[in-house]
This record gives sequence, C-alpha cells and structure tokens, in this order.
Amino acid sequence: MITTEQVNAIAAKIETLGVDESRDYETHPCVSPFGPADGCSNSLQAKLSVLRQQYPNIHFTYCMDDDLPNNKPVIENKDFNLYLIDGREHCLCLTNDYEVATGIVVAEIIAD
Repeated sequence: MITTEQVNAIAAKIETLGVDESRDYETHPCVSPFGPADGCSNSLQAKLSVLRQQYPNIHFTYCMDDDLPNNKPVIENKDFNLYLIDGREHCLCLTNDYEVATGIVVAEIIAD
C-alpha cells in the first residue's frame, strides 16, 4: 500500500531533484556500481536511488510518459507524471488504487 501523502512527498522530491539531465548527479554516491538501467542515465539512476533509499518498500521505475498512452497518472507535473504499479501478481500492471499499489513509475515528459 502506498499513501497519497507518500506520493505527494515523492512528487515534491522529484520536482526538487528534476528528471532532466541538465543537473549533474554523475558523482552522486548512490549511483549504482553496475551503471544505469536500460534507457536510464547515471544521473537519473542516482536520483531514483535517492528515492529508493528514502522509500525502501516502494519499487521505482522510469520511462517516458508517451510510453504509457491511455493511462491516467495519479500526479501530473509539467516535467513528469507519476503512475502507481500493482505488483501483487506475477506481472506488474498500472493501477490507480493506492490500497494495492507497490510501486511508482516516474514518467518523464519531453516538450514537443
């Protein structure tokens, strides 16, 4: 279960950290020694690591917002949207039900 308070606090933290690559977090101590996840730079990986440390019971993942068409985010921001993940079953799926949510997708918005 994820609370609306947690999601709001996470959105505020992401807004502070930023989702773009204009800030230099390459030397952040939380960068994985294995490098970034596919499609995720070292700096973004460091930002997600900060969230993972602060919220160890929540799974975080990243994608581009246009990878999630026809879905309603729980938080909308000019730079990113947040979606909830239900990970209770074998396959992950998006949900808007905070009671069953186990993770959050940080979906970056790129201006056209």
